[in-house]
Amino acid sequence: MGETYRMSCSGFGGQGVMALGKLIVYAGMDEGKEVSWVPSYGPEMRGGTANCSVIVSDEPIASPIVSQNISVNVVMNLPSFHKFVPETAKNGIVFVNSSIISEKVEMPGVKAYYIPANDIANELGNPRMINIIMLGAILGVLPIVKAESIFASGGAFEHVFGVSKAKFIPGNKVAFEKGMECAKAQM
Repeated sequence: MGETYRMSCSGFGGQGVMALGKLIVYAGMDEGKEVSWVPSYGPEMRGGTANCSVIVSDEPIASPIVSQNISVNVVMNLPSFHKFVPETAKNGIVFVNSSIISEKVEMPGVKAYYIPANDIANELGNPRMINIIMLGAILGVLPIVKAESIFASGGAFEHVFGVSKAKFIPGNKVAFEKGMECAKAQM
């Protein structure tokens, strides 16, 4: 019996939560895993709420929707924190963008990692990298997919953002590693 990760990635439109989910799914596909990605948008594009359900598994996926028993919960803003954290499974993990969420996860058996993604991105000089920082945090803690599958030539990064954006991989790797270091420091 293999491992199954039932993820929810949520935040404001424009924070890159959809791309975060897609990066994990494409990397999982490249690694031969069963995957699903289902987006959900609020009525507004930028600034509205956005979330996606992501499943990465070694087994066939029965239902692609993740609304309860979320094993890996990524919350990038306060409305997402209030809506999705209560749906975290017992023994689940929550990754909180602590740059803009000051509340703490207080659920027995649930581990939380507080990643100041906006602050790290601003230090790196690119506020658009918060999703890559959070991706590094997730993969620093959980072996959902390999980092190589994200950044390899022809890998998930190029698949999601296009080959013309491959020139941004070195900078994104730095952001990824910062997120990974931040999460590992909390283990």
